[in-house]
Order: sequence, then C-alpha cells, then structure tokens
Amino acid sequence: MTRRTFAFSLAASLPCAAFAAETPKERGKRLVDKVIEGLGGNAFRNMRTRTEIGRASTFYRDNLTGYAPARIYTKYLEPDVEHSTHAGILELQRQVFGKKQEDAVLFTENEAFDVTYRGAKPLADDKVKQFRENTLHDVFYILRQRLSEPGMEFEGAGIDVVENQPVETLDIFDSENRNVRVWVNSDTFLPVKQRFYRWDATINDRREEVTRYTTYRDAGNGVMCPHNTSRERDTEKTFEMRAERVTVNDPLPDSMFELPNGIKILKP
Repeated sequence: MTRRTFAFSLAASLPCAAFAAETPKERGKRLVDKVIEGLGGNAFRNMRTRTEIGRASTFYRDNLTGYAPARIYTKYLEPDVEHSTHAGILELQRQVFGKKQEDAVLFTENEAFDVTYRGAKPLADDKVKQFRENTLHDVFYILRQRLSEPGMEFEGAGIDVVENQPVETLDIFDSENRNVRVWVNSDTFLPVKQRFYRWDATINDRREEVTRYTTYRDAGNGVMCPHNTSRERDTEKTFEMRAERVTVNDPLPDSMFELPNGIKILKP
C-alpha cells in the first residue's frame, strides 16, 4: 500500500461528512480547542513556568557539533500586561549548559546575554531576532500567549499522514502575515510537527524552519509536554533536546532571569 493510499484509507475512517461540512475557519477553531484540551486545557493555558532538564545536541550540516547537559527555564508573563520583552515576547528564558551549569543564555525583559564566568556579553542582534521569530511561531507559545491577540486566525487544512501518524493540519496566521503550519495527531490532538518560513537577508532567500515533537508525558497538573524536540533548517537538523524531566509551575525566582549584581558587561 502506498503512502497516498494509506492516507486516503485513514481519511475514510474519519467522520468525512462532518469534516466536509466544516469551513476551513470552523475546522481551525475546532482544532485549536481540541489541541488546547489535549495539552491540558486550562492547566496548560494558566501554567506559569516550564522547566526542561536533559541533554541538548547541536548540528551543522547534519553532523553533531555539540552535546551537553542542558536546563531550560521558562517563565510566562501575563498577556494583558504591557512588557517590552523583545518587542512583544511575553516570556523570560534562561538556557543553562554544561555539567557545572556555569554557562547560560539569558533572555531578560529587555535584553539578551551570553553569560559565562568572564561576564555577560550581549547577544548579537541576529540571534535575538531569531529567538523572537522562533518564539512567535512556536505553537505552544501561540496557544499559551497569543490566542486573544488581534488578527490571529486559524484554519483547518485537511488530513494527512506525518511521522507515520494520522494527523489533521492547522494553519495559523497573525496580523503581520506570519504563518505556521502545525500537524496534530488525529487521536490525541497533540502537535507532531510544525513548519514556518523565515526570510534570511544573508542569502536573500527564505529558509524552512521545521520542529518535530515526540514522547509526550504529563509535566504536572495534566499538562502534556514533549520530551523530545528536534529542529531542522532547510531539511538539515540543527538542534535536538532530549529531556529526562519536564515540569510546570516550579517556583522559579525572578533573580533566575536577571543578571547578577555587579557582573561585568563585556563588549559585543
């Protein structure tokens, strides 16, 4: 049986009449509600922090270039409060790498730094911009932080087979013409894969950014989080996080997302 034949046979098992009767926007609204429910409902929408502990790998041209223990701490800011975080990013993040947890990348409310024992060096503008674009396109961030944002639209784009799973396809659009396509499992409604395109001025062309999510587990209070996340750029793997533990609503202190008093600020 070919992939196309398999996809159509899966489609036949779905309530086709009801599916065909929906408009794309109606399917989009239904999918968004189902995905939020699958991720934990109100517990997901109201989570305050997320902690991921595991190992991170980096790649260049599909070759492994780095492998280290990693801890990623995320703190969500309230969408109805005005913040200047990276021109609208409503989260703080601290990424810690290495056995001794001495090196970190810190995204504060207004700035971003590479922090080592030597001091804190401001991140290059292109890296800050890439973090901002990745976050604004991230399906979990969108569903947690951006649902009520003016101009957000959701459309169902049909059924398919992705990662050997039957999926429904969700297109997300915002007021600045950003678009991310998300494939969600047809049974669990958990995100399997997402894709968006980013313009890269250095090559005067767009790049395809793909993220895959696997191994969902309860991170607390019924919130389902993927423990394996991998990213690709133009079909080449760039990053993978294999988490041994993911928890939500840990009481992360504000100081975790601030530079230590008296730290030396290095030149970019």
